[in-house]
Amino acid sequence: MRIRILWPAGQALATLEATPTAEALWGVLPISSSASTWGEEVYFGTPVSVPREDGARQVVEPGTVAFWTDGDSLALPYGPTPISRDGECRLAAPCNILGALDADPDVLRTVRPGDPIRVERA
Repeated sequence: MRIRILWPAGQALATLEATPTAEALWGVLPISSSASTWGEEVYFGTPVSVPREDGARQVVEPGTVAFWTDGDSLALPYGPTPISRDGECRLAAPCNILGALDADPDVLRTVRPGDPIRVERA
């Protein structure tokens, strides 16, 4: 499953693994939301509500596509967050891992808080 994430200053493609959360997201696409940022992470609400999966992780690689179950949101880290240690990508809580961006996650630096954001099937 491939998705396209679009915002006013750019876009990114991502490949999702076949996980229950990724399947739930795929089933509701396309979606539109409003971007928020937290350190070097972009996140935004979705209409998906799922439980935390067994493989949920809090520390991830830049460009990971994660799902924050506490906020029903996609989380897209590209660098350190306010709770990171030693430059890691540390999410607010353990998140379900859906996949990864296909290219350099630094493209997410162009997302501004409040930007309209759209996720669609690619």
